[in-house]
Amino acid sequence: MRSKTAVVIGASGGIGRAMADMLDQEDEYDHVIRFSRGSNSPVSLDLTSEDSIASAANWLKEQSLMPFLIFVASGLLHNERKGPEKSMKELDADWLQENYQINAVGPALVAKHFLPLMPKDEIIKFAAISARVGSISDNRLGGWYGYRAAKAALNMIIRNLSIEWKRQNKRSIIVALHPGTVDTGLSKPFQGNVAPGKLFDAERAAVQLLDVLDGLKPVDSGKIFAWDSEEIKP
Repeated sequence: MRSKTAVVIGASGGIGRAMADMLDQEDEYDHVIRFSRGSNSPVSLDLTSEDSIASAANWLKEQSLMPFLIFVASGLLHNERKGPEKSMKELDADWLQENYQINAVGPALVAKHFLPLMPKDEIIKFAAISARVGSISDNRLGGWYGYRAAKAALNMIIRNLSIEWKRQNKRSIIVALHPGTVDTGLSKPFQGNVAPGKLFDAERAAVQLLDVLDGLKPVDSGKIFAWDSEEIKP
């Protein structure tokens, strides 16, 4: 029997760390590899650097570790300099590019370098954290230009990957996941309007997302699913 590896990218963040911890507690995977920019990562992986993404993938190959699950937990909504735009007056080219780089380009490059390491003859799962606000059909409030647009781009990338990779592995499952509002630094400034019972701690969010992943089949590849297994329309 092949040794099975799970890979969590962005494992130093709230959801990523909780996901890696949950996977460590399960018996399904022989190895759980945590990549991030931090010192606990076997090699530093920065979503703004394709070289670092390629180096992380090469490290896995050198260790003869075959990933059956890849989970991209990284995301950008705000930082110490800037937050999501409330109106078009706040649009800024550099901030838009930074949103795209972390939320869409980075996960796409992870797929480029990591998907070829996955088996071609067994069920594999590649998942990236998206957001309901990236749904064009569900956008009724506007605002948050960069984040919404970047997550919409990620959803399209996931769809493209699912179509292409189905030719390599008919049993592949490539999806975007909406975790709900999770009590992490990403959501901290925006938790005031969250309905009671809908602010999840990172551990609960990880369990819910793993339950979603466990229930998916190859026919679900290319879709977007919320924490409660509801399919989100693009």
